[in-house]
Amino acid sequence: MHTAIVILTSFFLLLPWPSEFPQAQGQATIGPPPPPTQRDHVLFDRVIENQKKNDAAMDVYERIERVETHRTTGENQTTEVKTSRVVPAGTGAAHIPVGPDGKAADAAAYRVELEKLEKSLVWAADTGRAQHDAYERIAKKRREREELIGAARNAFIFTLLSNEQRNGRTLLKYSMTPNPAFKPTSRSTSVYAHVRGTVWIDEDSGELARIEGEVMDDISLGLFLAKVYRGSHFMQERYEMAPGLWLPTFSQYDFDGRKFLASFSLHERTFYSTYRLVGTPKEALAMVRAELKNLHSASRASP
Repeated sequence: MHTAIVILTSFFLLLPWPSEFPQAQGQATIGPPPPPTQRDHVLFDRVIENQKKNDAAMDVYERIERVETHRTTGENQTTEVKTSRVVPAGTGAAHIPVGPDGKAADAAAYRVELEKLEKSLVWAADTGRAQHDAYERIAKKRREREELIGAARNAFIFTLLSNEQRNGRTLLKYSMTPNPAFKPTSRSTSVYAHVRGTVWIDEDSGELARIEGEVMDDISLGLFLAKVYRGSHFMQERYEMAPGLWLPTFSQYDFDGRKFLASFSLHERTFYSTYRLVGTPKEALAMVRAELKNLHSASRASP
């Protein structure tokens, strides 16, 4: 199941600018669409670069995430709600449990988690061989995601459907359908032939504002040991959360399938809020140490 989410969302969150445009909004296109103009290429480049920039920002911005998960495996069902302060730590991210209001519910437990984060940041800020290897693995994953972007340029046909307004901004709404001429270059890109969706692009900024995707056919994964069923769905909304940065505010997964001989169902909603720049591991370390110092002073001052 985790593999399915990684492959599908790696695509859904990094869509390129449409490679084909209709002649006019609201009119059917007769014959092949016109080739992209210079303006189209400029917009395409903006969206690609914006997505890379936004992706990188998730490594230096902390946020509050509320995750609501309902999971069914065979006859077992579980429902879980977690609210966490997510702090980037160089080679990963710390998920510190907080209350529904985003503040520490248990001061002692919160401090313990901050101390763990401090240790992780000390390690991540170092320059040893282990750190070098860890950052190389991260760089490799980022290159793989960028390769998925490149493959998606030819994997789908985009058609302008309409213009919509959201908070006074114009969004361009496009349908997304598999390109029958596309030849997959890997197992990951072969997934593209089985999904369709809709994307909304902010016209002025060239930013991805919303995306919805649906699995059209069952997708086999892991040498047919797992399968994601037709009808599985994903959506995400993004807003400008910092100047020039459009970051997720809401995501929803509704995936059904089979792993080995057991069926599964995963329904998950994530709410993102309270973004704050923490910077590099060295900068984040200074922030965490200052916070620990304040907590220590507060505990000494309390009766």
